[in-house]
Amino acid sequence: MANGRRAAGGAGGRRRTAVLGAALSGCALLAAGTVPAAAHPAHPGRGTAYVALGDSYTSGPGIPRQVDAECARSDHNYPSLVAARRQVASFTDVSCGGATTAEMWRAQGSNPPQLDALDRHTDLVTLQIGGNDVGFGPIIGTCARLAAQDPAGNPCERFHRSSGYDRLALAVARAAPKVDRVLREVRARAPHARVVVVGYPDLLPDDGSGCFPQVPFARGDFPYLRDTEKRLNLMLRLVAGANRAEYVDTYGPTVGHDMCKAPADRWIEPLQPASPAAPAHPNATGEEAMAQAVLARLDHGRGRD
Repeated sequence: MANGRRAAGGAGGRRRTAVLGAALSGCALLAAGTVPAAAHPAHPGRGTAYVALGDSYTSGPGIPRQVDAECARSDHNYPSLVAARRQVASFTDVSCGGATTAEMWRAQGSNPPQLDALDRHTDLVTLQIGGNDVGFGPIIGTCARLAAQDPAGNPCERFHRSSGYDRLALAVARAAPKVDRVLREVRARAPHARVVVVGYPDLLPDDGSGCFPQVPFARGDFPYLRDTEKRLNLMLRLVAGANRAEYVDTYGPTVGHDMCKAPADRWIEPLQPASPAAPAHPNATGEEAMAQAVLARLDHGRGRD
């Protein structure tokens, strides 16, 4: 815990401060920035000790076969697929539905704090976190409720901007130092590990179009919610770079397979799923797509994100 709270100093601390400052800026979060190349050991594979940390987008709720009911964890989530294809020596998946950054340090039911799975022998860590810190669940509920009153407008955006600022942009900015703290603790507990931060897949049409009532958001709110997710992913990318971690883009590879698409084409299920998955979460094909993105990053080796 002390290592996770240690104040950053020297050049590394100045670089983290600069990048986190960019993450806290609404303008920076909407613009693609250059992140320094990540340092990491040789390609992990056989002989690797792999630990997966994350929330429900990692755990794979509803996807067969569920191996931990308390955390809604599937043995066909993307970490399990990555572990099998990399033929790692040991694999520990502690991802858990509902996790925020706080659950890195505290138990969820009978599941211990996720960071407890790490030690000095860990070679590879994947981390997908931040969506619940921003409030994915409450956002969906609020926007769906407001859409019923004004399906052609943008009531969700107006609600979140009603105080004179964008509350969702602020939530993303406030999540940045929390994710930063998690990554610093990962480094402290697993100092030799290759650390990979995984972004969130494309949930809504990238062109800003809507599909009410299949996805019960007002027509004008689809672009706003799309941009909020992009803001979250950019924050994760910036904070990863500040901590010498790699970032995996899962948004780009999943464009065109959002929850508005037909059942045969979508990789994210809507609020009434047609495939085994939780509402507004990846189905098995979506987890496969994220696994492919992670594997491509691992195979990429040294270089720029």
